[in-house]
Amino acid sequence: MSLRAAMQDAQPQKIREELGDLLFSLVNLGRFVEVNADEALQQANRKFADRFAYIEQKLTAIGKTPEQASLKEMDALWDEYKMLKKD
Repeated sequence: MSLRAAMQDAQPQKIREELGDLLFSLVNLGRFVEVNADEALQQANRKFADRFAYIEQKLTAIGKTPEQASLKEMDALWDEYKMLKKD
């Protein structure tokens, strides 16, 4: 079964298994291209935390919380931050 099929069938246990298989495959891909998967995940987590902190800061400046903001507003701020940090 594929992850897509498990999701279409709404089978939580199968979704968990297929997602686990996908994650395992990604770790092996990292090994193949000589990238430490743990380090890559830590870096991605830091980037996410930085971006979300920016969103929270910008929303606070206009008197909103993330719960009060639309996904469209938050996506726009996410993209804004990405452009600011573009190298």
